[in-house]
Amino acid sequence: MQPQTIQRLKKLEHADKRWVFLLVALAVLVPLIFPLRIPLKTSAPTQAFYDHIERLPEGSMVLLSSDYDPGSKAELYPMTEATLRHLFRRNLRVVILSLWPAGPPMVELALEQVLAERGNDKRYGIDWVNLGFKEGREAVMVDMGRSIRETFPVDYGGTPIEELPLMDEVQNYASFPLFINLSVGYPGTKEYVQYAQSRFNLTMIAGAGAVSVPEYSAYLHSGQLSGMLMGIAGCGEYEQLIERPGLALIFMDAQSVGHILIVVLIIVGNVIFFIVRRQEK
Repeated sequence: MQPQTIQRLKKLEHADKRWVFLLVALAVLVPLIFPLRIPLKTSAPTQAFYDHIERLPEGSMVLLSSDYDPGSKAELYPMTEATLRHLFRRNLRVVILSLWPAGPPMVELALEQVLAERGNDKRYGIDWVNLGFKEGREAVMVDMGRSIRETFPVDYGGTPIEELPLMDEVQNYASFPLFINLSVGYPGTKEYVQYAQSRFNLTMIAGAGAVSVPEYSAYLHSGQLSGMLMGIAGCGEYEQLIERPGLALIFMDAQSVGHILIVVLIIVGNVIFFIVRRQEK
């Protein structure tokens, strides 16, 4: 190999690391601006999550507990949007609550986006209700098994539930053929499984942040969870299934391109290293 070529390879070997940082930044940024829509293989837990919603007859009621805060928005908010899109597309009626103080604003933001896309065709109090936040954690979970109406006497806006026609059909968990929990941390899916799922015979599916997936997977394998979205990748798979690309697929594009670039840089760096060392010997 020519000496000039070796010198160029040595320069690359000791190139300023800021160029690497710039390449990684571009690899992440470009897909965020110009989505690539890289196809994802659907996992069994994501397919089960989707199928349970698809099998519900139109008009069925679904209970959705949204338990996260802005710190987990990157993963859980896309799940909230995608789940609401699917539920409303299937003409299912939705009752929403939260055991986290910051949960209701996250839900309201997602509802505003999803309902605007649909031309605000869903009526509050008839097609959906947001009960808001209730302090009490596990105690609230157990109380809802007795009476959701008594546990949440007013909705998120302070309206008595007696004034909401949808709530006339709600008594407790038994009023809902499907329960969905979107959570990361405490209280959330783990506590719902332990305190409510078995006790009240809930059919339960969940969306979990990646950090919670290893812990929640045990409930999936035991059958206590009937389906699960596993982090942002699971949400991206779910967006493909509902044929409505959203934030999760965009984030997965950026993640995939960034990982590919890192692998390429590692391979190129090792090739240069061995070529230079061989010539030096």
